[in-house]
Amino acid sequence: MRKPDYEHRQSQLRKLLRRAESSALLVSSPANITYLTGFTGGDSLFILMRNSGTLVSDARYEQQIEEECPGTNVFIRRQAESTLNAAGEIIKQFRLSSILVESDSLTLGQFESLKSQLTGTELGMSQGLVEQLREIKDDWEIHQIRRAVRIAERAFCAVKEGLTAESTESEIARDLEFMIRKLGGRGLAFPAIVGVGPRSALPHGHPQQHQLKEYPFVLIDWGANEGLYLSDLTRVLVTSRLPAKFERIYNDVLKAHEVASQLLRPGAKMSDIDRAARTVLDDAGLGKRFTHGLGHGFGLEIHESVRLSKGNDRLLAPGMVVTIEPGVYFPDWGGIRIEDDYWITDDGCERLSTLPRDLPSMHHMLP
Repeated sequence: MRKPDYEHRQSQLRKLLRRAESSALLVSSPANITYLTGFTGGDSLFILMRNSGTLVSDARYEQQIEEECPGTNVFIRRQAESTLNAAGEIIKQFRLSSILVESDSLTLGQFESLKSQLTGTELGMSQGLVEQLREIKDDWEIHQIRRAVRIAERAFCAVKEGLTAESTESEIARDLEFMIRKLGGRGLAFPAIVGVGPRSALPHGHPQQHQLKEYPFVLIDWGANEGLYLSDLTRVLVTSRLPAKFERIYNDVLKAHEVASQLLRPGAKMSDIDRAARTVLDDAGLGKRFTHGLGHGFGLEIHESVRLSKGNDRLLAPGMVVTIEPGVYFPDWGGIRIEDDYWITDDGCERLSTLPRDLPSMHHMLP
């Protein structure tokens, strides 16, 4: 499959800049630089102007830049010069009257430093310009995300088969990382969340030394970095006999997931998707235990600008990739979250993840 058309991406960004009545943007977010150029190194900046773009980097990355983004205009700074100062010199050379900076990734100190250097250039703040473009994935990006999902699923299945009563949360997280790398991925998409019993009530809990034999279920939230793009999944494994309360809650969460996912299509209001899942849980008496949004966009980063949540009345569009992950949490008892990855197509959606999620499939008796 052909690599991304970085020139087209830069052209699309220029259109957004014209609407913002600006002729240039200093890109400082590493993910945004990767999206616009293909460069995956660090300590670099990208200056996009009306008719050109310049990647500002240092000598450590010269060969990498040649391999990842041949043809890109590059300025290699002097060793004694900071990347920010080098970018400022380029901006002065082009005599730009104004330039926007990314307020979400440039620090206040960096902004003030650049402002003092560019006394003849007006600096403005921008937010979400490149991120807006990144919301809509092209065919190449969908291919990479599919790969990230498959690696994550294969790693999970392999680790599941090796579980024992003595397996700890931290061992499970470590084994997932190992298997993802063994299967060709770069590693975990984010630090895996593994919670046995009551610790599954922590939506972002850190794995510790609790063993599977201590409680009858374990929540595992993980994803794979396939090298560039990410995936994000959650399953709750049942490892011994369960209380009736668990089965009831699990099926309510599963119903909320399925009801919401059936509404995923272009033109659907993001808050309506969230509300559909929340209504199911409200009717089951679990609404107050659903303490986060229903889902989020992801791709180069695990949380991107699309949000399926209360009050977000934006509309879904073809090419968006989102999670659906309703969850309920009871302190001192545990939590249940079921998460899958979806691609919004021209006429509906496609579930990218394929692992079963019905309760019988979650039963995994330990040796």
